Amino acid sequence: MILIVAIVLALVFALTLPGFATVGNLLTLARSVSVLGILGLAMALVVIGRGLDLSLIAAMAAGSAAVIQALNAGLPVPVALLIGLAVVLAIGFVNGWVIAFVEVPALFTTLATAFLIFGLTRFVLKTVIVYPPPTATAFLYLGQGRPLGIPMPIIMFAAVAVLVHLFLSRTRAGRFIYARGDNTEAARLTGVDVRRDIIVSYMLAAAIGFLAGIVSSASTASMNMQIINSTLIFDVVLVVVLGGVSLVGGRGSVLSVLVGTLLIGVLLNGLTIMNVNGQVQDIIRGLVLLGAIILDNRLHPRDEETARQGD
Repeated sequence: MILIVAIVLALVFALTLPGFATVGNLLTLARSVSVLGILGLAMALVVIGRGLDLSLIAAMAAGSAAVIQALNAGLPVPVALLIGLAVVLAIGFVNGWVIAFVEVPALFTTLATAFLIFGLTRFVLKTVIVYPPPTATAFLYLGQGRPLGIPMPIIMFAAVAVLVHLFLSRTRAGRFIYARGDNTEAARLTGVDVRRDIIVSYMLAAAIGFLAGIVSSASTASMNMQIINSTLIFDVVLVVVLGGVSLVGGRGSVLSVLVGTLLIGVLLNGLTIMNVNGQVQDIIRGLVLLGAIILDNRLHPRDEETARQGD
């Protein structure tokens, strides 16, 4: 249904908005939603497992800032990327460990982690925006390169989508995520190491979010730490839920994220061409997100008691 809506909306915009259906605009649309799509894939991993990661943007910003600072210190690009990856993996591990072993709900754990990361990065960096050195051409290529005329963000999004699809559909760990999201207790009784699986999920989500941060910071040659306080995390949740990844867990796929990303990309691109201001766009996104959550709640009751009440 969402795919049909996205196609119909794109056709309407193509017929009514001059410049929407041009190759240049379509490439711009795909490039602009690539980071959002990669973040959506990261969020989908934890949501399918009946989790939530509100610290995803904070981890992305912190990891990217660590890479940029390492580059400014003169370290080679591979070493800088490994440092940033280590930072986000540590964040993912802390999230997963607190949720799995301390049994604090994911909402509160990741929200607290996001605030903690924002405070720590501001304290360490002493600035809001960090810039990579102009000589780091290999790093900048990850966001600004155009192999065969295709922007690198699009290639990165496609590559991550394929890898996440293979992980969820072809590996035992991926199937465990679905099992845990569908019925945690049943998964535990069948021998799934649920606590380890939770930690792995949050670490993988953080690593994928790190890739989104690299693409974003390389594209703009900067990382603004204020992005942690932006509405981007809600856009990520919107993409995931709208595409059909159930907040109840156990349902959804990479295709769900792709469809949700397509719809949001088409919608925002069309609104931008129509010169709709940011406040109105926020209102529209909020209404769409609220409607998607209500629909998800009606279609996927959280437990048997809720299902009986719905009947």
